[in-house]
Amino acid sequence: MSVIIKTPEQIEKMRIAGRLAAEVLEMIAPHVKEGVSTGELDRICHDYIVNEQKAIPAPLNYGAAPGRPGFPKSICTSLNDVVCHGIPSDKKVLKKGDALNIDITVIKDGYHGDTSQMFIIGEAPEHLERLAKITRECMYLGIEQVRPGARLGDIGAAISAHAHKNHYSVVEEYCGHGIGQGFHEEPQVMHYGLAGTGIELQEGMTFTIEPMINAGKKQTKLKGDGWTAVTKDRRPSAQWEHTILVTKDGHEILTLRKGETSPLA
Repeated sequence: MSVIIKTPEQIEKMRIAGRLAAEVLEMIAPHVKEGVSTGELDRICHDYIVNEQKAIPAPLNYGAAPGRPGFPKSICTSLNDVVCHGIPSDKKVLKKGDALNIDITVIKDGYHGDTSQMFIIGEAPEHLERLAKITRECMYLGIEQVRPGARLGDIGAAISAHAHKNHYSVVEEYCGHGIGQGFHEEPQVMHYGLAGTGIELQEGMTFTIEPMINAGKKQTKLKGDGWTAVTKDRRPSAQWEHTILVTKDGHEILTLRKGETSPLA
C-alpha cells in the first residue's frame, strides 16, 4: 500500500476531524480525577462524540475479524504500566498518583482525527511527572522535523535521542501511522531510527506522531484480552499523540487543543 497524498478537499475534512478529536480531550479533562472509573470516562466521551459531535468513535469494534472481537470501547485508557490500547473498565478507578493516557480517534464525514494526552491524577511522584513531560517533548521534537524533503527517519532519530538522553527507552513494537479515510494507512512512523533515512515527506501527507516512552526497558507484552500492551518490567509508560499534516513549507498540527503550545518554545 502506498502513501496517500491528500487533496485540499480531503485536508479540510482532516482539519475538521482533528479539531473534533481535540475537543473531546478538552471536554473530558475536568472529569479526569480521583474516584472516577475509566469506564465512566469512556461513556462520557462516547456520548459526546455520538450525540454532540454527530461523529463516530473509531476504536469501537475496530479490528473485529472471525475469531477475534473488535476493540470493545470508544476510547483507549492506558494507565501507569499500560503502553497503549488499554480498555476502559468500571473496575479501574483512578487514584491519586496514577498516570493515565486517553487516546481519542473520531471519524467525521469519513475522515479520522487521532490524538492522545497524558493526565496525572492529583499529586503524583516526581518521576511520573517527569516521564510525561519528557515524552511530550519527544513528540514535539519529532513534529519539528516535519517538512517537505525531510525523511521519516529524522522524526524517529529526534525522538529517540531525547528519550535516551533522559535515560528512558522507546517502545519499538508500536508506532505512528498514516491516517485519513483509513484509521491506519501508510507510512508507519517509527519513534526511533536514523536521520536521513526512510521515505521523503511530501506536502499533503497526513500521519500521527505518538511516541511511547518507558521509564524502564523498552520491551512490552500483550495481555490476554488481545489488546492491552504493558511494559514487560511493569515500570511506567507515557504517550502523547498528534495528527500532523505536511504543508508546503513545514507542518500543521491538526489535533492541537485550545491554548496548547509547544513545550520547546
